[in-house]
Amino acid sequence: MMQKLKRAWDQVVLPLLQRPKRVQVAALCYRDTPEGRRVLLITSRDTGRWIVPKGWPIDGLDGPGSALQEAWEEAGVTEADIESEPIGFYEYAKGLGEGLTVPVETQVYLTRVGHLEEDYPDARLRKRAWFAPKEAAELVDEPDLKAILGTI
Repeated sequence: MMQKLKRAWDQVVLPLLQRPKRVQVAALCYRDTPEGRRVLLITSRDTGRWIVPKGWPIDGLDGPGSALQEAWEEAGVTEADIESEPIGFYEYAKGLGEGLTVPVETQVYLTRVGHLEEDYPDARLRKRAWFAPKEAAELVDEPDLKAILGTI
């Protein structure tokens, strides 16, 4: 029995743990208001926790282009200006179901929002709201994302 467990560990579990991190891209959406800068957070579809729009890179698009596409699909962002280089990176464990996770490094692109649409692909699946950066930092779970929010 111990030999079967060791073989399962060596052939299944260990390779999963040793895989390199997957990469996602995120749009840290903001707007400047008379009350100061505000950042846009959305809720995740599965847990309802506050996050920034993010997703896997899209074939044919670079990092900023993929992040803008995610901002449109998940938050309705249009007429946006996005920086060409990431403002920072954060890591998290992406849930895959059945209790499995995969490590992900997320590239965060600062995105100035010109307009939000009311009708967008995930409109009925997520909530969205504007927050002061300090308040947004208190709402997200990832320590490195908290730090990034503290810099804008």
